[in-house]
Amino acid sequence: MVKVSGLTRRYGDFTILDGVNLEVREGEAIALTGRNGAGKSTFLRLLVGADKADDGRIEVCGERMFETSPTIRKNMAVVIDDLDFFPDLSVVEHLDLLARAHGLADPDDAVDAILHEVQLVPQSGQLPGTLSSGQRRRLALATAFVRPRKLLVLDEPEARLDVEGVEWLAGRLKAEREAGLAIIFASHEPRLVQQVATRIVRLGAARDGESAESGESADLEPALGGPVVENPSSTPQPTAQKTGPGKQQPRKKSKRRGGR
Repeated sequence: MVKVSGLTRRYGDFTILDGVNLEVREGEAIALTGRNGAGKSTFLRLLVGADKADDGRIEVCGERMFETSPTIRKNMAVVIDDLDFFPDLSVVEHLDLLARAHGLADPDDAVDAILHEVQLVPQSGQLPGTLSSGQRRRLALATAFVRPRKLLVLDEPEARLDVEGVEWLAGRLKAEREAGLAIIFASHEPRLVQQVATRIVRLGAARDGESAESGESADLEPALGGPVVENPSSTPQPTAQKTGPGKQQPRKKSKRRGGR
């Protein structure tokens, strides 16, 4: 699904990524970890075409990375940074637009299901600007889950979610992985990393007192000479039920406000 070769990114005299190599196959979940500034977000922005590398090559779905590639845009769902939502479209209208633009056979049912899953049915008629930060994060994740995808790229997807929300997200990402999707995500949440990742890659040098965990040899070269951690998952994971963040909600038709 993804092949990265010799990826290098510099900012002035500072090299944040130096000759990075990575291959990701279907059904794999790669967790990028490391302290702030280690290059996790930079790597993801390069991967999705939001930034330009100084050197190296990125291939997604067999094509060289171009942000406007129809094949790549069709198969890659992304949640990085804070999404810029259309200010005049309600929550349900955002999701409906995505579902229809990607040609879902039954967009109404798909939108209803994801609204229940992320527990935004009561806010479905609101504008994104009126949501809390946690609700905006749920909406951002919903935009990835409501559309077709073969690859998920997520930058700290757990940000601003409560404890139950993180547990829901872990279950959802495990289900995505077990369905054959490839996932690349950066995270500071150990529970999410341990439950979802099939490989863990640490970017940046270890701090004093830290030691790199042992594991199989990684195919991602560390930035700045730092340690790399790779922990292939050894315990089969049961298929996660998509219950949404918090209490389980029945999948009934939502009473939408704001129209289509």
